[in-house]
Amino acid sequence: MPAGLLAQITGAIPTVSDTNLLVGFDTSDDGAVYKLTSDLAIIQTLDFFPPMVNDPYIFGQIAAANALSDIAAMGGIPKVALNIVAFPQNDDPSVLEAILKGGADKVHEAGAVLCGGHSISDDAIKYGLSVTGIVHPDKIMYNNRCKIGDVIVLTKPLGVGILASGYNAGAVSDRAFEDAIKSMTALNHHTFKIAEKYNLSSVTDVTGFGFLGHLNEMVNDGYSIEVNSSQVPHFAEAYDLAASSKVTGGGKRNRAHLDELIAIKTKDEAIMEILFDPQTSGGLLISLPKDDAVQLINELPDAKIVAAVVERLEKNIYVR
Repeated sequence: MPAGLLAQITGAIPTVSDTNLLVGFDTSDDGAVYKLTSDLAIIQTLDFFPPMVNDPYIFGQIAAANALSDIAAMGGIPKVALNIVAFPQNDDPSVLEAILKGGADKVHEAGAVLCGGHSISDDAIKYGLSVTGIVHPDKIMYNNRCKIGDVIVLTKPLGVGILASGYNAGAVSDRAFEDAIKSMTALNHHTFKIAEKYNLSSVTDVTGFGFLGHLNEMVNDGYSIEVNSSQVPHFAEAYDLAASSKVTGGGKRNRAHLDELIAIKTKDEAIMEILFDPQTSGGLLISLPKDDAVQLINELPDAKIVAAVVERLEKNIYVR
């Protein structure tokens, strides 16, 4: 759903009034939702990007996990996926085969069916999925329905963008990058299946806009969100890189975009870079009552309470 430039221009796109369109352009939610019957709605999402790892099979897994994540973030079950491929005409076809195999394996792991797709010739490789899922109209998870008194749980550590950039520059250990790959290929579908039995208020996933960008999408009228930066899970080597000013261009753009919306009290500049860092196939941000959150994080080894919803702070997000 709206990302990058598309998110900036959706206001100029004419919309058609349809009472069955439950989620569309008017929000920054993770997928479009269209009601078919009183107890069935479909979720539609699409995502693709160029490789951030050299192994084509792993790249296919990461890209598929990233696209499938939007269905989980909306509270849905993925059913059908289509490949989206851009591939150089004279490149090794075994590379494309490995990418598609990685994507297919993740689609099947999620319990969905891969039904073909579309490819074009391009100078650079790009891959992703269009995914259709289903959800009961009363069980849609929106990204901006947090309640006063909720806490926010993050289910994967941050810093994969910084690690990927650092690894390509030879500044990250193999072990750290393997941990990042394990995180990026993990399906949020499994996480949501554990979380859905609790009293969830809102859910979104952390991708290109970074932790703070997607947390900002959860802010609604009447409350702000306070982040305890010392509690945010992150990769140790990503922090070390950020502390030495090795950060991403995407992180800088996220910071510039969010500057007016965030009150920063922490003096830890490295953790701020991690909070702005764009994530590929990042974790879920889940808003729920504290008692439920404590039980949830006992079931999810990487999950931590990272923020609390409070009233009347000086900005939409307050980072201490």
